[in-house]
Amino acid sequence: MSRKVFVAGVGMIPFAKPGASEPYFVMGANAARVAMQDARVDFGKIEQAFVGYVYGDSTCGQRALYEVGMTGLPIVNVNNNCSTGSSALFLARQAVAGGLADCVLALGFEQMAPGAIAAQFTDRSSPFERFDQTCDHLVGHAEIPLALRYFGGAGLEHMKRFGTKLETFAKIRAKASRHAEHNPVALFRKVVSAEDVLQSPVIWEGVMTRLMACPPTCGAAAAVLCSEDFARKHGLDTSVYIAAQALTTDAPITFDSGDMRQVVGYDMAKRAAAGVYEAAGVGPEDVNVVELHDCFAQNELITYEALGLCPEGGAEKFVNDGDNTYGGKYVTNPSGGLLSKGHPLGATGLAQCTELVQQLRGQSGARQVKDARVALQHNLGLGGACVVTMYRKS
Repeated sequence: MSRKVFVAGVGMIPFAKPGASEPYFVMGANAARVAMQDARVDFGKIEQAFVGYVYGDSTCGQRALYEVGMTGLPIVNVNNNCSTGSSALFLARQAVAGGLADCVLALGFEQMAPGAIAAQFTDRSSPFERFDQTCDHLVGHAEIPLALRYFGGAGLEHMKRFGTKLETFAKIRAKASRHAEHNPVALFRKVVSAEDVLQSPVIWEGVMTRLMACPPTCGAAAAVLCSEDFARKHGLDTSVYIAAQALTTDAPITFDSGDMRQVVGYDMAKRAAAGVYEAAGVGPEDVNVVELHDCFAQNELITYEALGLCPEGGAEKFVNDGDNTYGGKYVTNPSGGLLSKGHPLGATGLAQCTELVQQLRGQSGARQVKDARVALQHNLGLGGACVVTMYRKS
């Protein structure tokens, strides 16, 4: 039988631009300490650790946690592209839910380089070969970096199918900036208007401007998960638990549909969300607050539909009606999201976890979502993996 899993502690450090951060092992150790302090447990009580990062040599997880303590605990290093942090969280939850451990640490960090993400191993086949071939066939534009082509192409597909305007993506980015204004750990806190977003440098004419894309950043975040028995024995916080979680990978539709939305994970997200709703016994209408993977404003819009927050093709109305922000149906990315915090790949999923747990605890200050009781997290990695997690207030 699966045991109930509580999030006893969360923590993150402020994200920084590449070149302006501390080394990855310092960031990782600091985030782990913040989460353990929040949970009121010392490192000696941690029985297992799952550590996520993308850009680093093997056993970087050990390098970071040896700064915290050397207790001989099992440390597993995790790499699932941009969903790495939530994949570490998924494994940590499984360990506790399955009775393999009572107190587990999930940690994610990334020390990134400036500029667009590029392949690191050019002497072997890329895991993105089929994605690249499909993207070349559907959208072309080889002069544009691949991630921009993927998600810009998905946004373009939505525009063609449903008449979505470029201004709608700009409104999403402007909303992110308004939310980030009240987040002390967001990298970009300047409020911008939809007009500012449209007037920022053009990346792809008629499809994307620079402010619609998240920046590469460095940072770290962590969570301490525990069983109910452990929490009660040690007097830990049991106010937030993981109600359901799902990890999905690509199905044939990714490459066979002729739809760039599918190439960037629409089906993965839809299946993961459906599994979570079924397992938790609630629907999207019960959700109060959402942290979703807005690596590009285009992906935020597509994800509204994949998560069932609005009907397929209904995202533009959803945005125009203000149903993605305070006063609407859902508050999406109250943290400011990746567009404002930045996207240190290994840390992103656990930074989302940190925001949602604090929201359910009522600890989010000026960005607090009123009466938040159900929170949904969506973290996407192309190649591919998607993790959807539902948190509930006890």
